[in-house]
Amino acid sequence: MDQAEQLRNIVKKSQQFVPKAQIFTVTSGKGGVGKSNTVVNLAVQMQKRGKRVIIFDADFGLANVEIMFGAIPRYNLSDLIYRGRGLQEIITPGPMDVGFISGGSGITGVNNLTRDQLRFLVQSLSELDSLADIIIIDTGAGISDSVLEFVTASPEVLLVVTPEPSSMTDAYSLLKALHRNEEFLQSQTKVKVISNRVMSEEEGKGIFGKLSTVVGQFLQGDLEYLGMIPQDAALEKAVRQQKPVSILYPEAKSAKSFEMIANRLLGMGEVPLPEKKGILQMLSRFVYRKN
Repeated sequence: MDQAEQLRNIVKKSQQFVPKAQIFTVTSGKGGVGKSNTVVNLAVQMQKRGKRVIIFDADFGLANVEIMFGAIPRYNLSDLIYRGRGLQEIITPGPMDVGFISGGSGITGVNNLTRDQLRFLVQSLSELDSLADIIIIDTGAGISDSVLEFVTASPEVLLVVTPEPSSMTDAYSLLKALHRNEEFLQSQTKVKVISNRVMSEEEGKGIFGKLSTVVGQFLQGDLEYLGMIPQDAALEKAVRQQKPVSILYPEAKSAKSFEMIANRLLGMGEVPLPEKKGILQMLSRFVYRKN
């Protein structure tokens, strides 16, 4: 039996017995649109609803999530792959016991790992499906290979955009790259838009409408509107204090918006809960690509 077949067997065997976590991959066309802030606050809101949440910071080389949490991880993904640390050792506890895994600076992308390293990563991360109900993946911004690796493999993608023209343009560029990627299967991926830093619900829906129109016309793709996050003073204060607004100012308009979006993602609103596929089914895409 070759290594590729062994990898497939690991994935299949683990999928049969391990509870499956719901996975959300959060991305954006450009930096500075509040993507990591969105990740952290959604995680906090879901944790408030009794879910066990782990954030996987796949923005390799940066540390946005740990800055938002005001916590420095002792170990990261590089320590798991290269230095023999266990999975639970590299999960850093954040506010409200939200766990997060830092990607570290020693990895540039999952597809750059050797087959043996990937096999070990799959075996190790298989534990996440039993440690968490929700896994939120925070990708880098833009259309780099490492971003597209996660977005193309994810069952649910949350795309954060702002009213800035450059944000809209770059979001479309990301979606265009996604649709042109041979690994992307539109029928298996839902792309949901979050309009951030808007003045009103109308503005948020307007941003989505413009993006949805061009995606439908030029890419024959479908988008779903998830909701909007208003820019308010409480949110700005929380960011400066390195605390999630959902904890520091839970009654703020922005915190209430994060709460509403979290409810929708958990099936507590008008959007039905999608089928859970788990981290292993997602990682299996990387496994099969190695052949």
